[in-house]
Amino acid sequence: MPVGLTAEAAAQLRRLRARHGELMFHQSGGCCDGSSPMCFPDGDFILSDADEFLGNLEIPAEDGSEAFTVGVWMSKEQYLRWAHTELTIDLVPGRGAGFSLEAPDGVRFLVRSRLCRV
Repeated sequence: MPVGLTAEAAAQLRRLRARHGELMFHQSGGCCDGSSPMCFPDGDFILSDADEFLGNLEIPAEDGSEAFTVGVWMSKEQYLRWAHTELTIDLVPGRGAGFSLEAPDGVRFLVRSRLCRV
């Protein structure tokens, strides 16, 4: 399952990394805020056999920052439903999940999906 991100999401990840260090995403597939991708300091969300690693987002260097990667995980249950989609992590105005690092900035990450043709 390919995972990408928008330029706006990449810019926010650069800001968050400068404040919090290495980062990770987890998409649980739960209700409400749990259906949004949650950004955590790398290792702060405890992963288990119930999670699927989707890959690393490549965040290019910009304005003096260095390039880095952000791992993306999803619950296996959610992965089974979205296995044939292409996902893009985007950033939009608004308050999202209280546990996700971007929440205090008045923005939230969300996933846009597109069905992959077989």
